[in-house]
Amino acid sequence: MPNLTERMARLIVHGERPYNAEPPLTRLRARYRTPAEDFYVRSHGDLPEIDPAAWRLSIDGAGVGPLDLSLADLRTRFPEATVTATMQCAGNRRADMRAVAPVSGDPWDGGAIGTADWTGIRLGDVLRAAGVTPEADLHVAFESHDLVEGQPYGVSIPLAKARADETLLAFAMNGAPLLPEHGFPVRAVVPGFAGVRSPKWLRRITVQDHPSTNPMQADDYKLFPPDVTAETADPAKGHTIETMPLNAAICEPARGARLQAGETTVRGYAIAGDRAVVRVDVSGDGGRSWHQATLEHEAGAPFAWTFWEIVLDLPSGERDLVVRAWDAAGQTQPARPDETWNFKGYLSASWHRVRVEVA
Repeated sequence: MPNLTERMARLIVHGERPYNAEPPLTRLRARYRTPAEDFYVRSHGDLPEIDPAAWRLSIDGAGVGPLDLSLADLRTRFPEATVTATMQCAGNRRADMRAVAPVSGDPWDGGAIGTADWTGIRLGDVLRAAGVTPEADLHVAFESHDLVEGQPYGVSIPLAKARADETLLAFAMNGAPLLPEHGFPVRAVVPGFAGVRSPKWLRRITVQDHPSTNPMQADDYKLFPPDVTAETADPAKGHTIETMPLNAAICEPARGARLQAGETTVRGYAIAGDRAVVRVDVSGDGGRSWHQATLEHEAGAPFAWTFWEIVLDLPSGERDLVVRAWDAAGQTQPARPDETWNFKGYLSASWHRVRVEVA
């Protein structure tokens, strides 16, 4: 495995401290499971250095029998589980909203997403071992080793999601130990939720009767309407981002590609959280006419993306390739980023457009 510097060189780096990067879309579409070195990286602070032999995870909270677990404890006291799931940053495709009006945050293209086989133990098994009962109004708060503006990163999820079979404390990715930038030695994996809810470098889990008060939960990752600005935003009135919207992107050909007239293969991904993608429409003329793509999805992986592919007959000239997906509820995507623009550029999920030149 290449070292961190070599892995960074493979990606489009939006920032080195904190380290944030995404793969080129053509490479992202090359494999159904994204190799760890090509998986996007979203960090909010410096990457912590953790000695796995000294690492401990504490579980506490009201009515909880406290636990203090080592890495060996996780591997030996609880049954191992593997879940194939797509992880996606809430800011994925922010660049499309940035083209409408200025937004805060890194200018992610469509590569702040990836799919992997995550291996670890079910968080629900650990919570049951600590004596947690399934009460509807409880929350599970995570605290991590990385520091954000001087305090540990922290978020929370509802207890029902924490107890769900797909939610893991993962120590491996695609059959290999987590890389440092992906949360070594242990991270949470919360399929269907925004990546922010799958914290890396875990050190503490607390069961409580309220969401985390950490600024990452209480203030950040809130969705606001378009008339709200950074100066007028009240975090208490923002929608906390958990589940992710239906989305699709064109990975091949790339923006600005020069193509030969005639048949062109167009490929990409679509994702609908825990719902099925049932149709993907692709247009070679900016959305005036549509054609249905062939879909590829692994059975038994409800939280993983769908790959799609189609061959279009493109005449010469400047062409706008467009994609939109449909999910099992009959929902599709908004046509333009203007329709869901917000000052943080979150949940950008309009039709994805790629302009190419056909000779």
